Amino acid sequence: MNLEITGLSTEIYLPPSSESIVTVPALVAHGDIPWLVPTGKSPKAKTGSRDQQYHPDLSPWCSSLWKRAFDLVCIVPALILISPILGIIAIAVRLTSAGPVIFRQQRAGQHRKLFTIYKFRTMVENAEAIGPGHTAKGDPRITPIGHFLRRFKLDELPQLYNVLRGDMSLVGPRPKLPNHDPAPMACRPGVTGAATLAFRHESRILCKVPAERIETFYQEHIVPFKLRLDTDYMQVATLASDVRLLLATVLRAGKHLTHEDLLRPQLRPVSISRRITSIR
Repeated sequence: MNLEITGLSTEIYLPPSSESIVTVPALVAHGDIPWLVPTGKSPKAKTGSRDQQYHPDLSPWCSSLWKRAFDLVCIVPALILISPILGIIAIAVRLTSAGPVIFRQQRAGQHRKLFTIYKFRTMVENAEAIGPGHTAKGDPRITPIGHFLRRFKLDELPQLYNVLRGDMSLVGPRPKLPNHDPAPMACRPGVTGAATLAFRHESRILCKVPAERIETFYQEHIVPFKLRLDTDYMQVATLASDVRLLLATVLRAGKHLTHEDLLRPQLRPVSISRRITSIR
């Protein structure tokens, strides 16, 4: 089912210049799970909270108690089952490089509330102080075990604790750095989501960009697509769509976006998997 994205503000979501959003292609049609979202006319002004202004068509599922219950039903047994794996990874990180096992960072979540996100450390200690904020493939700051963990997204497993605490949900938009994308997020950020899957090889995209242009490229080409994907999810999310996105994450299903895709005048619809039905 094709939906229109409405109510996006480039002044809030993107850097001060609005030129970056102009270069973003519109989607012709949805795939099984929509990577890109068709643009449309802005809706009439609505009153209410700031979140309602930015996300006027928020799906009831996103803020429901049922979504929270679904997270807990999945998380509690999952943490018990994977606890040996978490222990093995923690020992491997400790033995292969100096520094803490867990990487902690402040992120902005639902309603811009700050929380501490947890990951297994995959880079050398103090990596943020000795390199760029975005990580490209082949970044020398990544540790040997870090390459393996990033490839299979195992470094994200400690975020299940964030889900248990209520900071995050299993599925949703990725949490933002406090100084990036300052618009309020109407639902809990997710461990995975449509944008996460579409850009799961983001480091491969950035490795083809000159170092001095990485930040500009990221803001002009990657941020707008992620914002549209996240907004689309918040508009159409259901229990079924969350289950499908979780299955796609576990199965590593679907085509991911590439550097060449982002530079095309118009992107083709991207299907996540023939085995997974449409989101609606």
